[in-house]
Amino acid sequence: MISKQTIDKIFSTIRVEEIVGEYVQLKRAGSNYKGLSPFHEEKTPSFVVSASKQIWKDFSTGKGGTAISFLMEIENFTYPEALRHAAKKYGIEIEEDQREISEEAKNAQTEKDLLYKIHEVANTYFQEILWDEKEGRSIGLSYFKERELKDDIIRKFQLGYSPEIKNAFTTYALEKGYSKEILERSGLSIFPENTPAGVDRFRERVIFPIHSFSGRVLGFGARILKNNVKTAKYLNSPETEIYHKSNVLYGLNQSKQAISRKNACLLVEGYMDVISLHMSGIENVVASSGTSLTTEQIKLIKRLTENVTILFDGDNAGIKASFRSIDMLLTEGMNIRVLLFPDGDDPDSFARKHPQDYVEKYIENEAMDFIDFKAEILLKDIGNDPIRKAEAIRDIVKSVSFVQNALKREVYLKEVSNKFGLSEQSLFNELDVQKQITQNQNHHVQQQQKDKAAPKMEIVPLDEEKEDPFLFQVLFMENKLVEHMLAFGDIVLKRRNEQNEEYEITVIEEILHHFEEEQYAFLIKGNEIIIEQVREGIQKDELRSGNFFVSFMDEAITNKVVDALIPLDDLENWASRNIYPPNYGDKVADQIQGDVLLHKYRYIDYLIKETAKELDQYSNTDETKYYELIKKITLLKQASIRLSNIIEYSPIKGIYVDRKR
Repeated sequence: MISKQTIDKIFSTIRVEEIVGEYVQLKRAGSNYKGLSPFHEEKTPSFVVSASKQIWKDFSTGKGGTAISFLMEIENFTYPEALRHAAKKYGIEIEEDQREISEEAKNAQTEKDLLYKIHEVANTYFQEILWDEKEGRSIGLSYFKERELKDDIIRKFQLGYSPEIKNAFTTYALEKGYSKEILERSGLSIFPENTPAGVDRFRERVIFPIHSFSGRVLGFGARILKNNVKTAKYLNSPETEIYHKSNVLYGLNQSKQAISRKNACLLVEGYMDVISLHMSGIENVVASSGTSLTTEQIKLIKRLTENVTILFDGDNAGIKASFRSIDMLLTEGMNIRVLLFPDGDDPDSFARKHPQDYVEKYIENEAMDFIDFKAEILLKDIGNDPIRKAEAIRDIVKSVSFVQNALKREVYLKEVSNKFGLSEQSLFNELDVQKQITQNQNHHVQQQQKDKAAPKMEIVPLDEEKEDPFLFQVLFMENKLVEHMLAFGDIVLKRRNEQNEEYEITVIEEILHHFEEEQYAFLIKGNEIIIEQVREGIQKDELRSGNFFVSFMDEAITNKVVDALIPLDDLENWASRNIYPPNYGDKVADQIQGDVLLHKYRYIDYLIKETAKELDQYSNTDETKYYELIKKITLLKQASIRLSNIIEYSPIKGIYVDRKR
């Protein structure tokens, strides 16, 4: 287990804006950062990061927490995995507590954990074969050297080699204690009926590990080096519980910082394209790894940038088929440029032929917008055929119809108008036609999906809190007072006692005193846990407010703390519009005093209602108990009337009817 000292060091060292910034394109908004939610599709940013408080809040989903909880949420890490990932990023050495791990804990690994582990083992094995074994050096390493790769690049991308012996890795993994079942589910080994000892899927191939956004190995791509063998040149891992090729981009883990820093992404096709560009010093590049570009892959890029330049081989026969990728990128709101390399070149060969400055300038100067690119491809062989020219223009306008931003659409249509000498009105008419066709197609697909789905009868549970307005009000105020303790707990208030003598008390102490004076029984478990921790802190002369609870590994408590520390107003950067509303907590002393009284008032109303329920039980069975309850209700009502006068409550007009705001 990771020692407490190490955990404390990790939390004190890591920066939430840096960790989140690897997954979300953050922009400064006042004292905070804002970005699009990585957990929910949205067009208006609702994701807030507070660098001063070291927490994040996603208002679209209600999630929030620390940098560690973010890693757990987005990468599906366990708590220790998230800690280790953060420690590795910041160069923190992990110290382990020397505790005996129970047999139950050892057996508590899920299949997903084992899949991650076996891929890690395989990745290390393939690299060791490449560097340390004669076969690996003479075949695998020689191939990479022929491709002019340097040692540091080979190690950066963790390239490896799988030996010729048909079950070399399978035997190695079985000896390590991994089962045939997990080897087969991982796709690393195959166990045909006539070969019970198993066969390595990637034998006699150079290995390209495929990493997740955070750097975990999900699968492998492998290239065969012999030309006389009738088999696929490239072989990839099959789909598994951890590897879904439509959700992964090759090189993203190694390139994400450069993409974010340059606010631009180069999109290529193959592993070697990515690696060669990295070696030339151009690191903001990813590959779709031979699969058609997917919406999920585009969203991965969009976390870091909205600017994409697609790099194509000059003689690629599938360029026209790539038009679908352009339309998908436009649909997701991306800004697209396209570059065709000279005939005979691809990004790999071009990067190896020329120095970094030349390649960068070539990409910058020669890349064109999607309109010019499609026009060049579609109009190349049509000559003076007006029908084919009209079809080409219609195809370009169809792409424009996928642009989500109305202003951008108009600018693009003006460009088409100028390029082909057509009236803007005719192009807008065609745009409306194309948009209608797209909408009809989408509607048809959605209807088919609905028809396939079996109808479901859902029982909608009653919202118990809102069914009972008395309960709802007291829960609301209970939450509010606990949030005040979390947000303002250590603030010192100046008060006066009955003798008009001034004294000082913290927000935590004043609210805690109120709860204890009322002998208040908490109705929300999370609040009860927080108050127990606060009481324990006071016994140790500690004031435990929001920051103390931020790292609690309890989702309900973490969300409560984040809600208290990042209010909804933090979504707006009012100062950028020269609007300066009062800040939440500007009048803490009045706010606490008023909310304590209001909670007391709501709680008394709730007790009156609960006590009234008991009357029916004793009206005919226990006269003494019945009159005790009547007396209790009378006293509670008297207290309620006194409180309503103090807080100036009117059942018709609400709270604070005459109080000046």
